[in-house]
Amino acid sequence: MSKSLRSYFKEFMEISFWRYKKLKEGELTNKHYKPFYTEYFDLEDDFYNNKIILDIGCGPRGSLEWADMTKERYGLDPLTDKYLKLGAEKHKMKYVKAYSENIPFEDNYFDVVCSFNSLDHVENIEKTVSEIKRIIKPGGIFLLIVDVHPYPTPTEPQSIKWEFNETYFPDFTVLSENRYKNSELGKIYANARNKLKIDENDKSGLLVTKLQKP
Repeated sequence: MSKSLRSYFKEFMEISFWRYKKLKEGELTNKHYKPFYTEYFDLEDDFYNNKIILDIGCGPRGSLEWADMTKERYGLDPLTDKYLKLGAEKHKMKYVKAYSENIPFEDNYFDVVCSFNSLDHVENIEKTVSEIKRIIKPGGIFLLIVDVHPYPTPTEPQSIKWEFNETYFPDFTVLSENRYKNSELGKIYANARNKLKIDENDKSGLLVTKLQKP
């Protein structure tokens, strides 16, 4: 996929953010991830036994390091070569350098695909959704945590709406859907934990949903 000037800028901002985090924290830890892939979506650890899982827009922390019970675990991100220099080379999960609009796996490959704090960052939402649908096995699930905002930003060019499921996944079964307030600015995982319900007229917030491919 050829990159736009917007993509170059967005990727520069994202890797700058992670370099700052690395400088500030010393080591990019990942212990906070596991509950979001398991109990947060009412999934037990053994649900992942021998499954193949993909995290889209994984970042450098090692989001799937907890998942030793899986058969295969991959993180997809166009910045993975830079993440390896931030410590990701020590991780057991496999990093794949690619865009979500062109995922380098065969059809019906994954049991679980996840996108936490990443889907509004992609260049083309329609192509990304098409790829997600293509690579999930029949009966497989898609886990999504994403900011909903009425207007695009330089680093979040996709303006996700509350009607995301109906718009992009009408053919999938909605196993769960929750809409929460963004009570702490820029802290998506804190907002997910807080679980403050939105007001009727809120046009921004956090969408948390679990979908199943027919």
